[in-house]
This record gives sequence, structure tokens and C-alpha cells, in this order.
Amino acid sequence: MKRYELIVIGCSLGGMRALQQILPALPEDFPLPIAVVQHRYKLSSVALPQFLTKSSKLKVVDVEDKQWIKPGTVYMAPADYHLLVEEGMFSLSIDEKVAFSRPSVDVLFESAADAYGDKVIGVILTGANEDGARGAATIKERGGFVIAQDPNTAEAPSMPEAAIAKARVDRVLPLENIGPFLVELCRGPQGQWTQRKK
Repeated sequence: MKRYELIVIGCSLGGMRALQQILPALPEDFPLPIAVVQHRYKLSSVALPQFLTKSSKLKVVDVEDKQWIKPGTVYMAPADYHLLVEEGMFSLSIDEKVAFSRPSVDVLFESAADAYGDKVIGVILTGANEDGARGAATIKERGGFVIAQDPNTAEAPSMPEAAIAKARVDRVLPLENIGPFLVELCRGPQGQWTQRKK
């Protein structure tokens, strides 16, 4: 049974509603950390973690630079910063926009693939551009697992469509099935988690 260590999620238009459907499906003892890039306006003052905490059994926080990665926590990229993954740690960057976006899904996915290789699960959700397609392909090249939301269930289908076209995604799933599938993917054959929550 493959042992995954990190889930990365990318979304844009309609992403908050999609996350509100996925996160409640993850139980309180879900062991993997989850890093999320949701495209946000530069001056966004919306407190996404507080908003998502209402529907999540997991702790949801905005990432701080050089923050250690803890199991069973949802980490949100702050507005106007790229979120990068190093082994065991997150970092933030104000480098140029990628795919017209900062934070960029591609930056998150590519850095996660570099740091964790085949132990990464990437999830591409609803969005109105092609950000994340290149990153999803990188995760696949490193042996990771990629899920794309079924574009027919996406508020904006461009992002999942681009990922499906560019990467050899492992699953195309309707939104309501993604959360339960993540739970299934991270459990062993006896129903135990493949990674312990410490």
C-alpha cells in the first residue's frame, strides 16, 4: 500500500464552495497535511481559514513563512504570496506571478513534487484559467497521484479541463466524491491510516 505524505489542492473561481464540500468529508483523525492555493485578490481581507473552519473537522490556517508542516492540518496560501513546499516546511515568496496568479497552483504543485516526489496527491478543482496543469503534470512525472474535478461539476471548468489535457490524471471525479476518495486513498487494506497522525 502506497504511503502518501502530503495533499496539495488548487482552485480558483468557485473554489471556496468546492472546499466546503471536500473538507467536511475528511474525519478529525485524518493524518495528512493539506496545502491549498485558492486564487485571492491582492488586497483580500477575507479570513479564509476562519470561514472554512466552520465546515471542517481539521484545523485550517494561513501559512506563515518557514512554518513547519504538521499532520492533519489544512494550510492556505495567503493573498499575494506564492506557497512553496520544502521537506517538512512551507515557505512564502513574492516572485513574479505565474499563469497570471500569485499565489500560483503551479508553484505549489511543482515545489511539492520536488520535495515529496511520489508521496504527493494533487487535486485540481474549479477555476477559470489553466493554472495547475503544468504542476499536475510535474506531480505525475515524479510518480505522485493526481485527481481532477469532473469539469461538468465545476463552477468554472477551465482548470480541471487543462489538467486533464496536460497531465495523465489518475482520476476524474465529481466534486462530491473527491473527499471520500481521499479518505479511501489514505487508508490501508485493514482500514487503518497509511500515515500516523502525530
